[in-house]
Amino acid sequence: MVADDAFGTAATSGSAEAGPPEGPLVAYFADAQGVLTAARELIRNGIGVAEIYGPYPLHEADHLLGRRRSRLPWVTLAAGACGTAMALGLQFYTNVLHWPMNVGGKPANSLLAFIPITFELTVLLGGVATAGAFLAASRLIPRLRPPGLLDGVTDDRFALVVDHLAPGFDEKEAQRILDAVGGGEIRSPKTSEATFEGKV
Repeated sequence: MVADDAFGTAATSGSAEAGPPEGPLVAYFADAQGVLTAARELIRNGIGVAEIYGPYPLHEADHLLGRRRSRLPWVTLAAGACGTAMALGLQFYTNVLHWPMNVGGKPANSLLAFIPITFELTVLLGGVATAGAFLAASRLIPRLRPPGLLDGVTDDRFALVVDHLAPGFDEKEAQRILDAVGGGEIRSPKTSEATFEGKV
């Protein structure tokens, strides 16, 4: 009922030796309510939840995991402000200081004429910096993949990763809770053959 070939262990259910878990326990669910219920039950019994993966954001999951408010808006603000300052500075320097031109008697430092480029550079730097910060913070870097997750996670099903590094972690108790709440498929680093109960 538990399995893992993705964690790189070769032990089978009959030959697994007792000892601390070598990797996280991962349970898969077909809907958001199932994974949130499992997370609540694990936390209520003193078992930590390391991460919840899904096809779309679950705001209640952030609350259950104790996540603080995202700091990405500050990255966007800082990058956008830099883009605004760079655009205004470049245009003022080129049009007013370095190469002033008399175009129909209009003032060289017309702020209205600077708006289009300023807007575009603000959005460009803000968007690129936000995307880069998000990928870095989420560790979504090429060649890096969360270990032990089956195909389909974030496509049409949810995954819950139990915090196996917490002091006093009891894998059997976590397994029992996940079975009780309907974890359709549960993977553990101590076995090598997956089973699927049809609950997902």
